[in-house]
Amino acid sequence: MPGRMEGAVAVVIGGASGIGWATAQLLAAEGVSVVIGDIDIEGGRKRAVELGGRAEAVRVDVVDEESVKGIFEGAEAQHGRLDIAVNCAGVNLLGYITDLEAQTWRRTVDICLTGGFFVIKHAARAMTAGGSIVSITSLNARQAAAGFAGYCSAKAGLAMLTEVAALELGDRGIRVNAVSPGLVETPLVEGLTGVPAIQADFTENTPLGRNGLPRDVAEAVFFLASDASSWITGEVLDVNGGAHLRRYPDVMKHIEAMQ
Repeated sequence: MPGRMEGAVAVVIGGASGIGWATAQLLAAEGVSVVIGDIDIEGGRKRAVELGGRAEAVRVDVVDEESVKGIFEGAEAQHGRLDIAVNCAGVNLLGYITDLEAQTWRRTVDICLTGGFFVIKHAARAMTAGGSIVSITSLNARQAAAGFAGYCSAKAGLAMLTEVAALELGDRGIRVNAVSPGLVETPLVEGLTGVPAIQADFTENTPLGRNGLPRDVAEAVFFLASDASSWITGEVLDVNGGAHLRRYPDVMKHIEAMQ
């Protein structure tokens, strides 16, 4: 039986692991041809094999505009269309503002915000009417956290960029939205979830009482990518088990207590 999105073409940036991989799986299961973009090209190729004939992997570095431009131009040239772009690339390099090296700040902002700008820019250039762009922001786009200056700032910027892009691209029929996860069990946060005191603090401050799973976020991404959300644009959707209703754990204090 054909999938609900049979014939559509998607590029999933960061598709080799975590939320990106869960999203790629959902899209492929619904008949979408998926281009997995990742800096880990070997990991991406393995994932493409798992998805089967409709998937391929392309190396992409979101801080390199030509690299981002190339993956979207290549997808459009090969398939004749581009319907969906999902950006899951991110990094969080911790440090108090007074101690934070400029290069550390720039690295976080380059990947999380400037990379998001490149993805939206070049995905939109390759898309026609009806396209959907979805970015992954973070609970930290709205909740401050000590030691997260670069990450909070970049993700907040990405949330606003989503709204600006939605304004600019609406008259072309392209929707731009974002999903804002809380703590999700991905490689990015293994250093947090592996510390019992940090994990307990996150659980205490999440009304639904558990970490998110990549599939939890991927389902929201899929909704925003599909025609089921055809009248939604400029939205930043919280998917965090209610964590935005409480406080963000003081991760740095937990880390300092271990030293």
